[in-house]
Amino acid sequence: MEETVQNMFAAIAGRYDRLNSVLSLGLHHYWRRQTVTACGVRRGATVLDLCSGTADLALAFARRAGRDGRVVATDFCDAMLVQGQRKAARHRAPITFVLADAQRLPFYDASFDAASVAFGLRNVNCLATALGEMYRVLRPGGVAVVLEFGQPQGAVFGPMYRFYSSHLLPRIGGWLSGHSEAYAYLPRSAAVFPAGARFIQAMHEQDFANVQAHPLTGGAVYIYRATRPDRGD
Repeated sequence: MEETVQNMFAAIAGRYDRLNSVLSLGLHHYWRRQTVTACGVRRGATVLDLCSGTADLALAFARRAGRDGRVVATDFCDAMLVQGQRKAARHRAPITFVLADAQRLPFYDASFDAASVAFGLRNVNCLATALGEMYRVLRPGGVAVVLEFGQPQGAVFGPMYRFYSSHLLPRIGGWLSGHSEAYAYLPRSAAVFPAGARFIQAMHEQDFANVQAHPLTGGAVYIYRATRPDRGD
């Protein structure tokens, strides 16, 4: 599965940003800003952004951390990172890009003040392993934030959202990208992701503390925030 997903993202990398804006109606920018705010990082912080893709979230963290901070963006798809590098260069953002799998991070223990991931954990083979790696690289007291799709259950919005994600999104995404399978896979993976209370439990199982879930846009997405306890491991 891993190679299939890598190839899929490589095929859509050049159009990924435009499609994100179209398919989310521009809301993905708001969701990422809210994620950075929820994280609460300060200037000078060290931040690791996993599954960074074209680096939208890493760029938002770089603006918050400032020139004295350090932001590292990782992804397992080189074509996506190339797009992120170009974007960072245009914005003159001091981001370090590293080709790496979220399940096998090439960083020392307790290296970062914060670790983030947006819309990436759906694509890993083992969620527990990726969360364990996020925990490992955080310093004690460090913050983890996860932005991921939910499954809205409201009587009105829930059916509307499911119709859009199951029928309209794959057709529009496939038409604009020329890669129909990629935009059939994305809503399928979102529909089975363990959102809400189930994801909170998954974070607790990796020893994260103070786990909170904040739904946005009627539960279409969630921001999860947790900490690595400030104690000896």
